[in-house]
Amino acid sequence: MIQVRAANERGRAEHGWLSSRHSFSFASYYDPKQPGYSDLLVINDDRVAPSQGFGTHPHRDMEILSYVLEGALEHRDSMGTGSVIVPGDVQLMSAGSGVTHSEFNHSNRERVHFLQIWIVPDEQGGKPLYQQRSIPAAEKRGRLRLIASPDGFADSLVIKQDARIFAGLLDGEERATYPLANDRYAYVHVASGSVKLNGTRLVEGDGARIRAESALEFAEGENAEVLLFDLRPLDKTIRG
Repeated sequence: MIQVRAANERGRAEHGWLSSRHSFSFASYYDPKQPGYSDLLVINDDRVAPSQGFGTHPHRDMEILSYVLEGALEHRDSMGTGSVIVPGDVQLMSAGSGVTHSEFNHSNRERVHFLQIWIVPDEQGGKPLYQQRSIPAAEKRGRLRLIASPDGFADSLVIKQDARIFAGLLDGEERATYPLANDRYAYVHVASGSVKLNGTRLVEGDGARIRAESALEFAEGENAEVLLFDLRPLDKTIRG
């Protein structure tokens, strides 16, 4: 079963310097039918104006990923980490017992467009950690490349949860198939372009809750960049 969450159904926030779309309930946007999916709590699609950003603020007990689509994102945190994240990079901050950080558009001329993703960890507390990888486009071209996993397989980031995250680039005749175990859920987010998922056309910003599907086939991409989350079978949706 595939349940599509259309891009134009997402929550939205406009703050002048920030234009954001929320796939799930976040901050002032609340939808009881969109509390997250399994351990996936947040996908925020953020566009930040030049030289603007999120000032220093705290987090704890959350796995926070940043995935840059356009521009450059500058990161600083209380662990002493300072970096600039560009397209092809993926960053993971395990907040653990507590950390503060800031995120700013590194450019004074162009906006930065990135996804901020939160995954609930499998344990509370622990030492905060920072990880970053640069994954060449060739490793995502026409396939699903593992970018985060519990065990760091295939040089992926190590995430503190039974979740695996893949990224793929698909265009034209390129296809990618992912076998989904009977006891697993999945979520797909289209970061850019469009693609068919098991015959259903998804466009930029669309998401899809998936369960009881033996395989996921991505085909007929049009400059598509997709993220796939393989998740535990938990459903927090409030129905009614």
